[in-house]
Amino acid sequence: MIIETPKGAVRLRKPKVEDGSNVWDLIGRCKPLDENSMYFNLVQCDHFAETCILAEQDGELIGWISGHIPPEKPDTLFVWQVAVDGRARGMGLAHKMLDALIQRPVCDAVVRIETTITKENDASWALFRKFARESDAEISDEPHFERGAHFDGAHDTEHLVSIELEAEAERSAA
Repeated sequence: MIIETPKGAVRLRKPKVEDGSNVWDLIGRCKPLDENSMYFNLVQCDHFAETCILAEQDGELIGWISGHIPPEKPDTLFVWQVAVDGRARGMGLAHKMLDALIQRPVCDAVVRIETTITKENDASWALFRKFARESDAEISDEPHFERGAHFDGAHDTEHLVSIELEAEAERSAA
């Protein structure tokens, strides 16, 4: 899928296993995202391609969203990481990738988006609040992975953010 942005055309597509090292490089450039092993990003590109999306411009990877549908929550898309290269910021790219991802057939049963965000991550809060607002959806959050209880004090508390899309789907069907 090709989308137009203020900075030119961008291609959105499913990742392939060959994209894993480029995804790993992009995440490394997008501080303060948690970096994982390159192997992990290869597995995401291979096993979870249906629920991940990448953005390319002029043959270069400039955006990435990783996600999955948890087996115990088949109506939920869990978004794990959103990465946008510095030169691609201000294009609304993350929002466009998230919108394209939720429109995929694999997400037909999805009525909720979940993610975790630290309180200090203003960019992620802005993205998900805007997405909820523009989807006319409810958004809520609560502490989930806590600094003391889960991270041994080494990481800020991650808040579970939920966007309830069900109301929008019901209105669209009426």
